[in-house]
Amino acid sequence: MKLLISPTNPTEALEAIAGGADIIDVKNPKEGALGANYPWVIRKIREQTPKGIEVSCTLGDVPNLPGSVSLAAHGAASLGVDYVKVGLYGVKTPREAVFLLKQVKRAAKECNPKIKVVAAGYADAEKIGTLLPSLIPKIAHNAEVEVAMLDTATKDGTTLFDHQTPEHLKAFVDASHGFGLSAALAGALRKQDLPTVYGLGADIAGLRGAACTGNDRNKGQVTRELVAELAKAVKQAKRF
Repeated sequence: MKLLISPTNPTEALEAIAGGADIIDVKNPKEGALGANYPWVIRKIREQTPKGIEVSCTLGDVPNLPGSVSLAAHGAASLGVDYVKVGLYGVKTPREAVFLLKQVKRAAKECNPKIKVVAAGYADAEKIGTLLPSLIPKIAHNAEVEVAMLDTATKDGTTLFDHQTPEHLKAFVDASHGFGLSAALAGALRKQDLPTVYGLGADIAGLRGAACTGNDRNKGQVTRELVAELAKAVKQAKRF
């Protein structure tokens, strides 16, 4: 299982790298759960990240505007990232989601054929009125993208496990694997959640708050010490 840490700036990214993150995921919490950061920030982080460490970036909690989102995807892909993440926030049907993702995939891969597209749904979908988590793996498969992900849209102190049972999350991971996809889980995860996430079979565990001072994703700062603790927890989970 890869440890994905989400910095907001180059300084935090260096801390995440020093702490042992496998994927540096550039985002902007001020614009939402999967808020997009600025191109120059993403470019700088990609430039300073060793080639052996992957970099991803978020396109946002996107509306159902395939043209706008695909244009953003093309721009993101031009920055040399390994993944682009699409928060399927504004789509209301699987058909809309598949169409949007296909446009994102085409735009991104025209710029970088090796880039991977992440279809991100929301564990608290019923609360925000978007697509149910159980639909995301098939949507990702039908759109022919590489990764299915679950995160939480509402950052109110609740976690992934407050919105989805371990059984539902296991079904999500298994469905993703059944379609040949990688499965990623995130959503206010804590260090103590990592053995459970690993046990569910997730390929990627995504965190920000737990890597920040004060466990505060908005006001805290990512530190290498906290990232190292998370990396250690992942390694320990793999031993058992």
